[in-house]
Amino acid sequence: MSSCLGLYIQEHLIKYAKVSKDHDNLKVESFGIKFYDKIGDAITQIIEETYSQKTPISVNLSEEMYNYFDMFSLLTKKDLQKAIKTEFESYCTDKGYNPNVFETRYAVVDNQLDKDKIKIIHIADNKIELNKRIQEVDGYHLANISPISMSIPNLIQVRKDENCIIVNIEDDTVITTIIGGKIFNIDILEEGSSDILSKINQKENSYSKSYEICKNTTIYTSEGRELQAEQQAYLDDIMPTLYNIVSQVSKIINSYTDKIEKVYITGSGALINNIDLYFQEYLTDSECEILKPYFIDRTRDISLKDYIEVNSAISIALMGLGEGVTGMNFKKKTLADEIPSWLKIEVNPGKTKKEQKNLGGFFTWDLGQKLDKTEKSLIRIAIALFLLVVIYSGFSGVLNYQIEQKEKEADDSITHTNSQIELANKDNEQIKSKTNEYTTMIQNLQDANDRITDRNRTRNAIPNLLNQIMSIIPENVQLTSIENDTGTHIVINAQSNKYEQLGFFVARLKTDVILNNVVSTAGQKDGGIVTIKIEGDLP
Repeated sequence: MSSCLGLYIQEHLIKYAKVSKDHDNLKVESFGIKFYDKIGDAITQIIEETYSQKTPISVNLSEEMYNYFDMFSLLTKKDLQKAIKTEFESYCTDKGYNPNVFETRYAVVDNQLDKDKIKIIHIADNKIELNKRIQEVDGYHLANISPISMSIPNLIQVRKDENCIIVNIEDDTVITTIIGGKIFNIDILEEGSSDILSKINQKENSYSKSYEICKNTTIYTSEGRELQAEQQAYLDDIMPTLYNIVSQVSKIINSYTDKIEKVYITGSGALINNIDLYFQEYLTDSECEILKPYFIDRTRDISLKDYIEVNSAISIALMGLGEGVTGMNFKKKTLADEIPSWLKIEVNPGKTKKEQKNLGGFFTWDLGQKLDKTEKSLIRIAIALFLLVVIYSGFSGVLNYQIEQKEKEADDSITHTNSQIELANKDNEQIKSKTNEYTTMIQNLQDANDRITDRNRTRNAIPNLLNQIMSIIPENVQLTSIENDTGTHIVINAQSNKYEQLGFFVARLKTDVILNNVVSTAGQKDGGIVTIKIEGDLP
């Protein structure tokens, strides 16, 4: 049977639950909450009270950050990891972050909009904050650090086709959306129980008393009874926060095309009486209920509400026992974690030899007694196995380090290449922009040159036309007017006392190509003078 102590650490208080697992049977051995001024002292007290000095401990992340990336579903695992890393580095570049200061994990879920792609839930935590959390449990067996958003679904048994939302109202409110039986999205609201407790604390000057007041408060509903004046005084501190939370949950539900069947409420906020009824009034299309761990039965000695109070700690403990989403542990394994517990030698002077041999591990001896042959053989075997593990771990560490260095060099090269490509693309865009400017300028110059050419050609064409007409015009033909009405079009009014002279003149205009497209009107005779109108275009 394995056990794990779950610690859900918040500002001012710690929720804890020690959970044991025997095959598929789960049991909460001990649980509670503890307010603290010094977190290290509070953790020590919890570990001593639950007898968890050697029990693996699982804790929550403190300031995780969530991002979502869409990837092609046909990528190999190695290519997928590289693509995710590139996307996160690009995000950090846009935000001005250094990607090396984050420890990251990710989960793969289905993309509801595009079946050829997958959705990546990417979780990052600042390494400084992560190390602070590790230091808080320094000296004990810290085995798991997980985000509460990924652990809280451990408390319910979700059907494969179920769509639901878990609203965990702790210091912040973490909303985990489950679509098709799988975690699909995480929303973090900055409003939560810390807003409520801080307002009550301003009146009571005691965080623990504020917590109890919040826990024992009954909120009103449209069909609820009238509340006493004492309760009414604290509702002004509670209701605005709850209204903002339920409003955000309503927006999230409405953003999905899939129907959200259930809304589970948990966390410190779930201890407020009638909160499920309050949520139900706003979320009429979904069934709202308080989240109760699926493996806990009602007992006479313990109120179910007491279990619900530490739901977050229970879910974190289940992550330490291997339940829930894999790959979410932000705690890197050390050499001590790799050594099996049965191989660890523990020296306990002062106990009898029989007591020494019956202690927890594979063996334990008192150095004050003489060892027999069997004990010496066991020690030699243990030392040989330990050295084998150490040597193997050493070679593995060196090999892994070299592989990581090569991967880092390759990633640096890819990053450098991508940056150069980006610079080249920018230069290309600038060149295209300049090319367009130059093309426009050339076209403008060409248009201006064409206009100048046309103007010069027209300017010289009229004198040339007059010179040519002078050389061909018959003596009896007189020109009464020459007009350049539009462009290269010429209109000539001529007169003569003889038809044939005018005909000869028109013919010469055509045959000598003095004008193109020459047409003339029929002659009109008035008092012995014949007049015609001739039209044509300059060649």
